Amino acid sequence: MIIAGVGTFAVFYSVAPDADDLDHQAEVELSATQIMWAGEEDGEESVALTTGEVNRVPVEFEDIPDSVVSGVLAAEQHTFYDDPGISVTGTARALLSRGEAGGGSTITQQMARNYYGGLSQEQTIQRKIREIFISIKLAQQLEQDQILEQYLNTIYFGRNASGVEAAAQAYFDKPVSELDDAEGAFIGLIIQQPSAFSNPEPGGPHDQVMRGERWDYLQTQLAALNEIEPELGLPEEEAQNLEFPDTVEYNPEEEGDPQLAYINNAVVDEVERRYDGITGADIATQGYTIQTSLDEDLMTAAEDAFDVLPEMADDTMRGLTSVNPETGEIVAFNGGPNAAEVVNNSLTHQTQAGSAYKPFVLAAALRDGVSLNSQFDGDSPQEFPGLESPVQNAGEQSYGEVDLIQSTADSINTPYVELMVQTGVENVDDLAVDMGVNAARTETSVQGPLVALGTHQVNTLDMASAYATFAAQGQQKPAHMVTEVRDRNGDVVQPNDADEIESGSEVLDSDVTADATHAMTQVVENGGGENAALPDGRPVAGKTGTSSDAVSAWFVGYTPQLATAVSLSRAGAEPLEIGGQGDVEIFGGTTSANVWSEFMTTAMEGEEVQEFPPPQFIGDDQSFLPTPEPTPEPTPEPTEEPTEEPTDEPSEEPTPPEDCNPLDPTCEPEEIDCEDPQFEGHPECQEDGEDDGPEWPWDPEEEAPEEDNNSLIRPQRE
Repeated sequence: MIIAGVGTFAVFYSVAPDADDLDHQAEVELSATQIMWAGEEDGEESVALTTGEVNRVPVEFEDIPDSVVSGVLAAEQHTFYDDPGISVTGTARALLSRGEAGGGSTITQQMARNYYGGLSQEQTIQRKIREIFISIKLAQQLEQDQILEQYLNTIYFGRNASGVEAAAQAYFDKPVSELDDAEGAFIGLIIQQPSAFSNPEPGGPHDQVMRGERWDYLQTQLAALNEIEPELGLPEEEAQNLEFPDTVEYNPEEEGDPQLAYINNAVVDEVERRYDGITGADIATQGYTIQTSLDEDLMTAAEDAFDVLPEMADDTMRGLTSVNPETGEIVAFNGGPNAAEVVNNSLTHQTQAGSAYKPFVLAAALRDGVSLNSQFDGDSPQEFPGLESPVQNAGEQSYGEVDLIQSTADSINTPYVELMVQTGVENVDDLAVDMGVNAARTETSVQGPLVALGTHQVNTLDMASAYATFAAQGQQKPAHMVTEVRDRNGDVVQPNDADEIESGSEVLDSDVTADATHAMTQVVENGGGENAALPDGRPVAGKTGTSSDAVSAWFVGYTPQLATAVSLSRAGAEPLEIGGQGDVEIFGGTTSANVWSEFMTTAMEGEEVQEFPPPQFIGDDQSFLPTPEPTPEPTPEPTEEPTEEPTDEPSEEPTPPEDCNPLDPTCEPEEIDCEDPQFEGHPECQEDGEDDGPEWPWDPEEEAPEEDNNSLIRPQRE
């Protein structure tokens, strides 16, 4: 085995090219990537944007200051001068995962990939083995300063800058030779994620990572590097006091259209997630052609639809995402006014879902056998287990007994909180995730019954994708905008989720979605979402949503062909304002519903009018009404105290004496005293011809009728 291993190593080493035999990518013209609009009906494609001409300005190693060398080594491999050309642990992980794990590469391995042609970016075991042996040869044939020079001259730093000199100009508007320790550390920091770190939203997630954990890591590694290489890095105290530097403004917008920058960022993020081995640097330099599902006209409509609203606060976030239910393809979204300063309003920014989350509760209950006709208490306020404060309906209105159709149409809170109690928060959240909501959203608020009222924070992509599952009758296709990627040779690159995109998954039975859709059509036809109705009268289903204090306003709806979510909120989570007036009541049904109708009118123009499946009214008609409290039993009125002497006046209905049953031989009849008033009317006291007294069961001198005998026998005790 040892001999075989050594022999195998020798073979691979011998066939690996020498440094002089490799084509330098630095001498090859790098190609910008083209991002395409969705194809027209005639099959013609048009370019949405290109990633721009790649800027590369090579420099000699002597011109690269120690501040930059230190920052790069601290970020990537602070033991570079002592290590071999490969990472043993990283290589082992890559081999055991058959090339899928990636990562763990040394600077020498990264340089081999970036500097030399013939090393594909695909995560395969063949590519990894080839990279390993080339790196071993390079480490033996080149000085480490040569490797570092080639690495720093070819690596991509974002902002269309390839190489450290171009990066210094792009981020600090100065030559690399003038960068100080903080700026050099920043150059090293962005190598990990150049596309994400090149222009992060101030205070956004990437900005927080850069200024937080990544900067802390760099400070620690700079001190560790200084202990190994005293001429590099920084002493620990200086490293810990190093402040994060300011960069120059970067505006990547093309032709003045801010949406193109948002498209570029969204496409890069998606390709990096779905296509193994392709990075933002590759997209910028390797000449890919990326086909998207984005419709150019609908992208414009998604932006223009908000013009129907009155003037709102300057920091209002206007989210809109539209998804094809049949394919999961994103056809349009509204990014925002400036990708350099404002986070993507639709695909990134999150805000409370409000009552737009209720259909997930409804679907979970329908799946569990609760019918649309089930009865609930629609009064307000109501107390529920686990909640400190009573639940109120909007405007503190009470509705009495309501079913789920009315509860949905009028967005009544108390029945839905009761329904959430019965169904379970975890079940509802799990269903929402299965339908298309990002799983991380279920952790944005406290788990409890109020989740039914939309306490979770979501974005319009989450909601459009999930409501598309209703429109697709329970079939869920993952939302995506990249439909095809081809490399510079025209070969199609397969995504890692090709099977899932193609087949999707069945999340709900069609009967469940038919009933949920029926309830949501009533929102538009008879409820608070009437402003979402389309002018051609085609069927529309959807749900309004307004969070407490109007922090967010939603309308999410669909036709059979398209699902669209619209949200309004503010960057700082303050209440929405119209015309600078904070006391104006704002609801999803009076704002976002109008935007939804405006966009969908354009999107549905010329499309066939399709009907929703009829409701099936599945499940059992159940009652969740409160059990009536028993009324107190009336206290019987006390009887009068009996008098010792009999009254002169006989009672109106005298009680006759207890007679003996003639069939009972042991019974002795009571002696009759006709003078006694209580025997007045007794047959024995009647004179001949009188018959005006009370009737008795029978004449004592006659036999009792045979058919009545049993009814007159006293029951015997058991």
